[in-house]
Amino acid sequence: MVLAIIDWARVVKEAGLLAYPLLGCSVVAVFIIFERAFALRNSEVMPDDLTDAVLQGKMIAGGNHSALGRVIDFVERHPGDAEGAKAYARLEIMKMERGVSYLDTIYVGAPLLGLIGTVSGLLTAFNVIDPDTRMPDPVRFTESVGYALSATLLGLCVAVLALVGNGFLQRLVDKHAAKLDVLLERVISRHGKVSAAPASVESR
Repeated sequence: MVLAIIDWARVVKEAGLLAYPLLGCSVVAVFIIFERAFALRNSEVMPDDLTDAVLQGKMIAGGNHSALGRVIDFVERHPGDAEGAKAYARLEIMKMERGVSYLDTIYVGAPLLGLIGTVSGLLTAFNVIDPDTRMPDPVRFTESVGYALSATLLGLCVAVLALVGNGFLQRLVDKHAAKLDVLLERVISRHGKVSAAPASVESR
């Protein structure tokens, strides 16, 4: 309700030149949030059919259509290299986090940009002098002080947007990382048993 009664056009105007980088930060934050949320869908990271096949110990084939598929493909191409498979899985997790770190920068930097605008606005407000009384004009002074906080308001709104988006994406990545770790252990264990079986036959 509070945000609904704010004259956002005037807020942006009063924020001055700093409104442009703040609005740019908001556009970048929204793009990162939507792009990562779309890229981190289950169908793109760990499809249900592939996940079920791994958990049930069925014969599976990797591929490039998902993160789990690429990890399985690596295990199949490098049998016995458990450490290499885990390192490759960590690379897949780093790909999931691509761009998320920029949200950290935005929610830290946006309020500071807003604070710069507020300080410069307050300096301007204190220079509003009535030529007749040689004192600050109360009406114009109050108005200037009120809207001197416009840049800070914009900066805080952008920071909250980036903070919420960052938290959502980090939880999503952590969930995928935990599932990928469990599934990788199952895949490595299964391939270890499969490669051990021919060796036991030959020894007989």
